[in-house]
Amino acid sequence: MRTTPLKSLLGAALLSLTLLATAQDSVRPEVGKPLQQAGDLIRAQRYKEALAKVREAEGAGARNANETFLIERMRIAAASGAGDAETAAKSFEVISGRVSAGERLKMIESLAGSFYRAGQYGKAQQWGQRYFKEGGTSGSIRTLLIQSQYLSGDFAGASRELRTEIEQAERAGNAPAEDRLKLLVNAALKQNDTNTYVWALERLVTHYPKKEYWVDLLARLQRKPNFSDRLALDTYRLSLATGSMTQASDFMEMAQLAVQAGFPAEAKQVLDKGFETKVLGQGAEAERHKRLKDLVAKRIEEEKAAREASLAEAQAAKDGTALINAGMNLVFNGDKQKGVQLMQQGIAKGNFKRADDAKLHYAIGLLLAGDAGKAQQQLKTVAGNDGTADLARLWTLYAKRR
Repeated sequence: MRTTPLKSLLGAALLSLTLLATAQDSVRPEVGKPLQQAGDLIRAQRYKEALAKVREAEGAGARNANETFLIERMRIAAASGAGDAETAAKSFEVISGRVSAGERLKMIESLAGSFYRAGQYGKAQQWGQRYFKEGGTSGSIRTLLIQSQYLSGDFAGASRELRTEIEQAERAGNAPAEDRLKLLVNAALKQNDTNTYVWALERLVTHYPKKEYWVDLLARLQRKPNFSDRLALDTYRLSLATGSMTQASDFMEMAQLAVQAGFPAEAKQVLDKGFETKVLGQGAEAERHKRLKDLVAKRIEEEKAAREASLAEAQAAKDGTALINAGMNLVFNGDKQKGVQLMQQGIAKGNFKRADDAKLHYAIGLLLAGDAGKAQQQLKTVAGNDGTADLARLWTLYAKRR
């Protein structure tokens, strides 16, 4: 990583020469002459030779405060150019109290960059933190600090800085940089921090909705300790909707779960997609795929024959769950308007055992029916801590791009 610090230090060296000229009456020739020569060598990028001239000036006996200041300032520039960050840092501490706040920040910025280029990430991190503590605002040093924390193994520190940067970008209405989000994902992975990992992935699919990010996010989401197994079908639904379902086993499991939940028309859509993309119907499992397809076709006919009776039971039920399911089934069958109306009746009836499940399913039904705006409003009401709110949040991200 390259930053501007080295140029800042070289500029400081040239300023030192100006100070030397203006304060000539207080600088002995045996100090001033080698420092002038050091300045010329710095201009020629002969930094090690410049350091030797600085040492020559240093060896001129007892020094006054001005001579010490000029020697150390010239040494910072020469040492930084030579890649000797340790020497530059020691000289900085000697003169830091005599330079302006602005110059001090430039020097600290330079030192952070020098340590970073030297691969001394722990010290680069220390100088980066000092830079911000003293009022610095450079984005390049923020990046250097984060990279230093990550490379030195301070993944928690890198995560904190990255979250701050990402949140600031979002508050300003900007998309966080993709590489910063990916670095946060990696930092969270190093700490086995599932919550931060999911937080970063959610922003990746928000701003950069690539299939691989959705795959990773949904897989990680289901590993959260509080995520309920009963939400597997709803998770598969989001995977299918985002185009991130690619494995034959997932298509088969989703279709089976849909049949078990009483949605054979949904199972048919899943299988049709699998066969269409040639994920299903191929290889050693082709016959098994076909058997499930035949079973689904049979269940569809059975559901059609029992639909009127099932609807009557749903209307007579004390809670709205059956109406939600009946409406969703109609949506999958293509009768979207009537299906949404039934689901709305179910929501109005209430008395749910799991109200957040009902709200989530109603929102999914609205999305499938093409009403993304109303679906987003409904998703905001899902507040379950068993994974339903997590799924609602992700469905919202998907809905915003409909």
